[in-house]
Amino acid sequence: MPDLFDHHHPDLAATFRPSLPGADLEYRPGFIKPEVAKCWFDELMQEGAIEWRQDRIRMYGREVLIPRLNAWYGDARLDYSYSGIPMRARPWSGLLAEIRDRVEEGAGTRFTSVLINLYRDGNDSVAWHADDEPELGRQPVIASLSLGAEREFQMRHRRWRENGLATFKIALQSGSLLIMRGDTQRNWLHQVPKRSTRTVSEPRVNLTFRRICHFPA
Repeated sequence: MPDLFDHHHPDLAATFRPSLPGADLEYRPGFIKPEVAKCWFDELMQEGAIEWRQDRIRMYGREVLIPRLNAWYGDARLDYSYSGIPMRARPWSGLLAEIRDRVEEGAGTRFTSVLINLYRDGNDSVAWHADDEPELGRQPVIASLSLGAEREFQMRHRRWRENGLATFKIALQSGSLLIMRGDTQRNWLHQVPKRSTRTVSEPRVNLTFRRICHFPA
């Protein structure tokens, strides 16, 4: 395994802070060295490394499969739900704990859980949403690590029409870390849109680390 802490390089150390009203956003395109990112990606994609599931949600009166695979890992007895889907945390593997520790160091925040999404190719996506579940608190810190294929990440202000705000777009590279803090989830939605498989033919693993602050009554 390459030394994941020996990652400092002039081309990899850049940090971008887009100026978006009502958002606190930080993007580090070279947070993890390419060889380490590939090593982690390959390990996570091995059969049995992650217990993937594909849930169903109700849309327009019928149940449909969500267009991606996911998994929920975290500290003991941590349950979570999003889009009405209940998730019971599976225990941290050695690799996931290693990745968590590195992300915690970069974000300066302790995380108790991670939602892992597998986008198998450009057909897989996630629609407009915010990570604003009550369990995450009023100003959650969401740290999103991307491994594998590059995908476009879009953000749209909840009142974009009346404020005349354009959709913010950024290409999330393998090994990059995107951190959303403060009122970002309150004011902005985000999505990963579908793309042609001619454009995106390879899989992407996205790990979104978060801290469960409390449980709704």
